[in-house]
Amino acid sequence: MNDKKFYITTPIYYPSGKLHIGHSYTTVAADVMARYKRLQGYDVMFLTGTDEHGQKIEDKAREAGVTPQEFVDNIVAAPGGVLDLWKLMNISYDRFIRTTDAYHVESIQKIFKQMYDNGDIYKGSYKGKYCKPCESFWTESQLVDGKCPDCGREVMDAEEEAYFFRASKYADRVRDLLLNTDFLEPKSRVHEMVNNFIDCEGGLQDLCVSRTSFTWGVPVDFDPGHVVYVWLDALFNYMTALGYQNDQYHDLEKFWPADAHFVGKEIVRFHAIYWPAFLMSMDLPLPKKLYGHGWLNFNGDKMSKSKGNVVDPHLLSQRYGVDALRFFLLRSFPFGSDGNFTNELLIQTINNDLANDLGNLVSRTTAMAEKYFGGKLPEARQANPELDDSLISLAAGLRARYEDHMEKFQFQNALEEIFKVIQRANKYIDENAPWALAKDMEANGPRLAAVLYNLLESVRVCTVLLTPFIPDSCGKIFAQIGADENARTWDSAEQWGLLPGNICVTKGENLFPRIDMAKELSELDAIMEEAKKAALPELEVEPFIEEHVDFDTFCKSDFRAVKVKACENVRKSDKLLKFTLDDGTGTDRQILSGIAMYYKPEELVGKTLVAIVNLPPRKMMGRESQGMLISAVHTEKGEEVLHLLMVDDTIPAGAKLC
Repeated sequence: MNDKKFYITTPIYYPSGKLHIGHSYTTVAADVMARYKRLQGYDVMFLTGTDEHGQKIEDKAREAGVTPQEFVDNIVAAPGGVLDLWKLMNISYDRFIRTTDAYHVESIQKIFKQMYDNGDIYKGSYKGKYCKPCESFWTESQLVDGKCPDCGREVMDAEEEAYFFRASKYADRVRDLLLNTDFLEPKSRVHEMVNNFIDCEGGLQDLCVSRTSFTWGVPVDFDPGHVVYVWLDALFNYMTALGYQNDQYHDLEKFWPADAHFVGKEIVRFHAIYWPAFLMSMDLPLPKKLYGHGWLNFNGDKMSKSKGNVVDPHLLSQRYGVDALRFFLLRSFPFGSDGNFTNELLIQTINNDLANDLGNLVSRTTAMAEKYFGGKLPEARQANPELDDSLISLAAGLRARYEDHMEKFQFQNALEEIFKVIQRANKYIDENAPWALAKDMEANGPRLAAVLYNLLESVRVCTVLLTPFIPDSCGKIFAQIGADENARTWDSAEQWGLLPGNICVTKGENLFPRIDMAKELSELDAIMEEAKKAALPELEVEPFIEEHVDFDTFCKSDFRAVKVKACENVRKSDKLLKFTLDDGTGTDRQILSGIAMYYKPEELVGKTLVAIVNLPPRKMMGRESQGMLISAVHTEKGEEVLHLLMVDDTIPAGAKLC
């Protein structure tokens, strides 16, 4: 029986829109860790899945004209969905959970009732701010510039009957966990959590854990009308997927507590504060490690479908291969920090590391073995310690250095150690000049055989340790250098000389072709431009008026910059706003505009707008309007949308537009 167990999880993906490369980042990292542990001989459980409840899902399903279940099924299981992406990215998960799975729903209802029965959940009324995209509740003081501190989006006022979890009861224990253990890494996240949410003004607030304003969620079975808050529902997936409070699986005793939760930094708060508090409430063991990695940004900006800068992993995999993409994600950025994805960096990494260093080493070595020995090295080899020892010692000590970094989730550093050996092996070729030795095979054949054998062994050791990162490519390299199963194991990575003396080598395909940087960037720019266009809303523009207006008539219209001094709704009118404007004359100008359905009066005070000021006055709802404000109107998704024309506030009131 294997007593070496390892349980790793990713956050379950919230399927509300298009998948991009950022969604792959966490899961590829977890997959590399799972493969690494399997290589070491561990019995691994790698869990991923989808978090399918919540108000945002319900709203998006309504917009799409389908049921919430149909909506999530479309994103998770349909072609091009989550399951397809993980298959494409070669994700070797052991279990996939969906929070709409019946066994999970059953478990969450039992968990909620147990926390209620032990007094940690109580009924009350929620009134405050709510971020729908993040499914997060906030107090006024926690907002940043009035917006969600996590995603920067607008929040909404929320008021409803709800159940609350006594998070405040566990504040001291959670604080101690964060400050005095290695539970949360990197350490930079610890003080952010403690200072902002526990030691802040008012301390750790009790958490709203049910909703009554929508229905798409796990029903609270003892109080109809309430559904379980999506984060309590989602976090317990790490245990329900092992069989906690259900009979679907029976792995809880074997794998819990989890060895590592990998999560993006935007959801560290839920995992670092509320998840431990939930487990403390249930008197359950805590996970051993929570690692909150950084974001992948695109050209310095967070990826967003609305900005058209979403990087499609399907497209990149088709162009460069899945292994190249997996490698790039973990080679280019320290796992704990933010990374700036650029097309240039992607191509540069593929060319430099995979094509020039690794690909070149494998290609040159196997080609020379075929050319000089017909692919079968002779067993008679002549060593030269002065030329051989530095490469052999570097390769022989690689596994220990690699393991040290991998255990700390320092994937970039682990790969750096591998590529030091690869680069040293390429230099070894130049130092020994096999092509020169081959000119006199009778005299130099044994030495040439030794040089090629040392190169093949260096490739073998590096390939063993690269297997978690680029598994398909490593399988092909092993086949080319003639490495059998015994030469591909974890133990073999610290043993020199495991390739048989009369090894058979076959030069195969070029695994990583070099990419023409300029040509590829041009093509990618064109693709990204199309993506930006596709991200724009579908607009219906009013048809142009075909009747011509002569130039002199147009010039009679007097367009002026005007500053909004005051704005208010007009009584008994749902459409009109009354503007008091500074038009630069020293006398206030009053204009009425039928835009109340598009703007709140307080949003417009202080703005600089554009008005036609030489129209004859007219009465509207008994009030005089002295001009017209200029706006743009279009139809978006069947609804009319209006935007007032606003100009730079440095333009003075009364400035003429021409």
